[in-house]
Amino acid sequence: MTTGLDARLVVRRGDFVLDAALCAQPGETIAILGPNGSGKTTALLALAGLVALDAGHIRVGAETWAQIGGLEDNTGTALRPRARFAPERSAPERFAREASGRHTGLVLADHLLFPHLSALRNVAFGPLARGATKAAAHERARHELAALGVLDLADRRPHELSHGQAQRVALARALATDPAILLLDEPLAALDPATRGEVRVELRRRLAAYPGVTLMVTHDPLDALTLADRLVFVDGGRVGQVGTPHEVVTRPRDRYVAQVVGLNVYAGQAVPGGVAIASGTISTQPHDYAGPVWAAFAPRAVALYLARPEGSPRNCWELQVVAVEVLGQTARVRLTREVSSPGSSPADVVAEVTIAAVIELGLRAGDTLWACVKASEVSVYPA
Repeated sequence: MTTGLDARLVVRRGDFVLDAALCAQPGETIAILGPNGSGKTTALLALAGLVALDAGHIRVGAETWAQIGGLEDNTGTALRPRARFAPERSAPERFAREASGRHTGLVLADHLLFPHLSALRNVAFGPLARGATKAAAHERARHELAALGVLDLADRRPHELSHGQAQRVALARALATDPAILLLDEPLAALDPATRGEVRVELRRRLAAYPGVTLMVTHDPLDALTLADRLVFVDGGRVGQVGTPHEVVTRPRDRYVAQVVGLNVYAGQAVPGGVAIASGTISTQPHDYAGPVWAAFAPRAVALYLARPEGSPRNCWELQVVAVEVLGQTARVRLTREVSSPGSSPADVVAEVTIAAVIELGLRAGDTLWACVKASEVSVYPA
């Protein structure tokens, strides 16, 4: 089944309202990111039919899974109540592959495999429930297990599998019924780092061959950047930035997105040779922009000094160390402008330096030092 997705999801939960538009082409993988409480999982559960819409629609190919009134749309026009397909609804030909209803596959961080069934029978369960013969269902199960590199575990029950193996079996089970939409809610979150890398590779390979739409909720930028064709950032129930991984990495458009992709980014106004932000000006290479823009630079572009350096023109700000986080052979140093010092520096800066530099500078929280960025390292793009 190769059908695209067109959805507008409006869900009210107390004072919180999710109002998000999601569209995807057949074969496309969309990663949904955002801070805790932003509405990511609510969107996924609404698509699965486990959370009812208060308004909006879900269309998959030529089918309308839900079209509900109750709130106004973005133009202020009242939406009239319409129809909703419950997740378990099916057409009279209940077990036909073309059956109407919400044909989704859902994989959670907790794999939720049937404990009394082997891996093979777990995966075969879906095809059997949709009317396949036992032989056909088992053949499809073996195909999916092989595609994810766990066919040799077909006879094991869930308690005999590692978490990474069980997660691959759960993914095989979801894909074995050829769902129109595959929904992944933090599918790699519970895995240890080594296993996570292995499963990520298998997942990427399998998704490349999956003709339907995949939507994946994740907090891990590496999962999003390596698995997804497009990234959708949600905050406060609203969609913010949408773009390919390259577009988002090179041109983030808010502080949360910048934090996820690992950049320092600041909103401001274009001025000759720089960007005017609320607390001063960031020097850049000459540019032709006018009006609202963003200024961004990578943490590795930030050099740290105990005293203000002399030399080539650069941005230099006196800042205070908030925290030092060790990441392998490098460290992330989070800095902020002292409240008592108005200055002209950004409010917050993140630097990435070597462990040797941390030791040489003796960096500790509360220290004051100079953070410098060459103008040539600052990117400028329209807001």
